[in-house]
Amino acid sequence: MDRVALYLQDAHSLQEGMELARYAEAKGFEAVWQAESRLVRDAIVPMAAFAAVTDHIKVASGVINNWTRNIGLLAATFLTLDDLAPNRVICGIGAWWDPLAKKVGIDRRKPLLAMRETVEVLRRLLAMENVTFHGEFHHVDGIQLDVVHGRVEPRNVPIYIGATGMKMMEMAGEIADGVCLNYLVNPRYNAEAMDALEAGAKKAGRHIDDIDRPQLVICSVDNDRKHALDMARKMMTQYLGQQPHLMKASGVSQELLDEIHQVLTWPATEEEIEGAMHLVPDDVVQMCTASGSPDEVKAKVREYIASGATCPILYPLGDPKLMIDIFSTGYN
Repeated sequence: MDRVALYLQDAHSLQEGMELARYAEAKGFEAVWQAESRLVRDAIVPMAAFAAVTDHIKVASGVINNWTRNIGLLAATFLTLDDLAPNRVICGIGAWWDPLAKKVGIDRRKPLLAMRETVEVLRRLLAMENVTFHGEFHHVDGIQLDVVHGRVEPRNVPIYIGATGMKMMEMAGEIADGVCLNYLVNPRYNAEAMDALEAGAKKAGRHIDDIDRPQLVICSVDNDRKHALDMARKMMTQYLGQQPHLMKASGVSQELLDEIHQVLTWPATEEEIEGAMHLVPDDVVQMCTASGSPDEVKAKVREYIASGATCPILYPLGDPKLMIDIFSTGYN
């Protein structure tokens, strides 16, 4: 079966998310990824819940940020998750985004260096090393994961960088186990991303195929095509109006982005989002999402795979079990 994963954010209760994780596991999905982006739901509690009620599906953060958790606590958190679900946990980590980070007091200066230091120290701690590191962002002196009772062996927790910009993408190719490619991008964006990943991989003596490349994909599927497109249109309107890094990567014209931005404040109200939805035409919705009939949705996912992604991480709008059923035998 082609690799396929489920993405959950905050549209469902935690109890429903647990049931969806079990359902996706039963249908052959490889992983369930939990979002942490807006100020709504952290990733760690849902990941623990999903891990506790499943047996073999992987559980990933998609993605936490590298600014708000002390590096020692971050390592201890993923050690704990690995205790709950050994060899099933993935740490997806990204550089967050403004204006949200700035509004909570985070100065995202030198994001590449900050991420590089985070990945290095986190990886060494999860390898159960005693770590001394004095960088610009992390300062630790002779620390280690102090396991007295339990498993003391190095932990198999792959680190995936959630990269959107090409400088971060290149660094992911150099230092990460994988990259979590963003959603709301045109598949053509992936061509540039693959070049950046390959350039980074060469710096480390690796090949691009050594780097896993799952991709978040907005998946709005319904037998009522108009309803499917409208669900995705609403999501696009909100995110393109509020997240500059996605605006830049989406491939959407600047004129349309400017129109949307004039209508939306931050955070946008429901009324503002619905008032701006009409600005986003069907072809733009289908350019950046997998939306429409089941056949249209599968065809769009194939485009992302053909452009370099190794596994779609499907973010269901509408009925998630319908989407899981449709993709339970892959996307061929």
